[in-house]
Amino acid sequence: MKILVTGGAGFIGGNFIHYMIEKYPQDVIVNLDALTYAGNLETVEPVKNAPNYRFTHGDISDRILLKELFGREKFDIVVNFAAESHVDRSITNPGLFVQTNVIGTQVLLDMALEHGIKRFHQVSTDEVYGDLPLDRKDLLFTEDTPLCPSSPYSASKASADLLVMAYGRTYGLPVTISRCSNNYGPYQFPEKLIPLMITRAMNDQPLPVYGKGINVRDWLYVLDHCEAVDTILRQGKPGEPGEPGEIYNIGGNNEMSNLEVVHILLDILQKPRDLITFVTDRKGHDLRYAINAGKMKKDFGWSPGYNFERGIAATVQWYKNNPEWLENILSGRYLKYIEEQYGAITEKGGV
Repeated sequence: MKILVTGGAGFIGGNFIHYMIEKYPQDVIVNLDALTYAGNLETVEPVKNAPNYRFTHGDISDRILLKELFGREKFDIVVNFAAESHVDRSITNPGLFVQTNVIGTQVLLDMALEHGIKRFHQVSTDEVYGDLPLDRKDLLFTEDTPLCPSSPYSASKASADLLVMAYGRTYGLPVTISRCSNNYGPYQFPEKLIPLMITRAMNDQPLPVYGKGINVRDWLYVLDHCEAVDTILRQGKPGEPGEPGEIYNIGGNNEMSNLEVVHILLDILQKPRDLITFVTDRKGHDLRYAINAGKMKKDFGWSPGYNFERGIAATVQWYKNNPEWLENILSGRYLKYIEEQYGAITEKGGV
């Protein structure tokens, strides 16, 4: 098969490419990425010379580029990881998130429909469901939970999901959607909680924690997420003609507050807890996310292979073992390389 992976220079998309290249050497993987600030070609550096991998620089909302790419490559499958995903940035610049996450997805859907793609898989987030109360541990997000996004980011992802489902029902495009809980692992851009805390703790810098750190997330190791998406591609149901495809929740079964996570990281790194500094809470900060991934278990026998103890130890060790990758991110040197290769990166992700 020939598979288009959008956003493959990002954290989850890059890990997915590593996973697919190793597991399916007979398949061809094409990575399309706009290389915005969070897109880093060093994430896919280990596979860049693989015979079944190639990279294309471009934006998923660029209809002209996508038309040429789809016409040339004749893809079988599209897996859409491409997204602006940082909630804080969505609060300050919501238009950017609408452009990439909504318009970009719509352009991809048009190309998939025009070129007879066999499967379009949309990688979404549990944040489209809104949040849950802290005192109701019995409540979990299911695939039937109504969409109730809280931030411009999650609203843009919910909009994209609805477009995907509409293209399945209206045009008969074979689609599936997965909604995952918070990912962590190698190559994650250090603006997200876990790599930010690891990076700052290793340098004995203050660790900024929102509010009182009581917000709860379900943590999913990124390789478990990759395996789950692969399982859906191979076994998931795209829906009968005129019906939308299936939605699958992917969770890690590791609910913890932000403060608990930070404590664990400090203990692993043998750093004092007085590095923690509480800062003004994020606007509209969701209290709790919790995934019921029972459908994945029931339909496919899938469950996460990493508990948090194993996954977080592997993650900390990866950051300790890869100081050059981290330094290139923190110094901005990776952007200089991208500029030399492709031109100056703008805020909108163009060149």
